[in-house]
Amino acid sequence: MEIKVAEKTKKRIVFDLVGADHTFAGALKKELWNDKAVEISTYAVEHPLIGVPRFIVETNDKDPEKALTDAVKRLQKKNEQFLEGFKKIRF
Repeated sequence: MEIKVAEKTKKRIVFDLVGADHTFAGALKKELWNDKAVEISTYAVEHPLIGVPRFIVETNDKDPEKALTDAVKRLQKKNEQFLEGFKKIRF
């Protein structure tokens, strides 16, 4: 997965998430909303088969890049917790 920044200002970042699909993009969008500084968290895919998710993240007082980094860290932690729980399941 690769991030290609199209626009960055003090309170806004627009980027393409190359190599991602709706599964990850949706999880990231939702996790961004857990940050109280995030005012806009959305993405769009121009074409469902060949498109790349384009994100728009706007914040009120936090660097949007920091909000993005924090959201990714929270997702990583959730995934680690899920994996640990999954390892405890006996089939």
